[in-house]
Amino acid sequence: MGQPLIQAADLSQAFGDRTIFSHINFTIPRGAMVSLVGANGSGKTTLTRILLDILKPTSGQVTTAGDGHLQVGYVPQFRNLDRDYPLSVRSFVQLNQLGRPWPWHTAAEKQALNHVLTETNLLKLAATPLGMTSGGEKQRAYLAQALVNQPDLLILDEPTASLDVAVKHELIGLVRQLNQTNGLTVLFVTHDLPLAKEFTDQYLLLQNGRMSTGSAQAITDDMISD
Repeated sequence: MGQPLIQAADLSQAFGDRTIFSHINFTIPRGAMVSLVGANGSGKTTLTRILLDILKPTSGQVTTAGDGHLQVGYVPQFRNLDRDYPLSVRSFVQLNQLGRPWPWHTAAEKQALNHVLTETNLLKLAATPLGMTSGGEKQRAYLAQALVNQPDLLILDEPTASLDVAVKHELIGLVRQLNQTNGLTVLFVTHDLPLAKEFTDQYLLLQNGRMSTGSAQAITDDMISD
């Protein structure tokens, strides 16, 4: 793991008289795979929205490495699609590629698209309507869509919810492989503590408006309760 990619200093968020968290501090090292854990309502979604620059914190600041323009890829919680969803896997992934529609992609962009489809084991399914794929394949398509612009940070927002055990291990195992092979920095937001312990390096725990952190190997099942 390298130097810090993200540093949060004295970060606080409140909505009216309700404080979500107060004066939290944490670092996400470049090249790390970090889990964000906590009970429902602990502030995981709020913190994620701050990191996505959707929400401005009440106080404190988040600083990023380099020029401060962080490219973030985002994978949402599993969303099943109707079987008649019209786009192919390739076209669905292309939706996020530099914000341009399919007919005007350059040769380099098409090469990048094929690369990410290969990395996510979707190249053979590229022409398949996304609605006709399995749950795990759909979630890998969301992953490919998030990766196609080569993000500095990948945020996985409860991506394994509603997936069965084998599929969730396949998905997070693939992300871990990309993390280790490509140096991809990952923030894995999850309730699944065994999965976080198995696949991440470090945890960030939001609890009672405060944050604690440590090695993922120290995660225990009694750390959070809803």
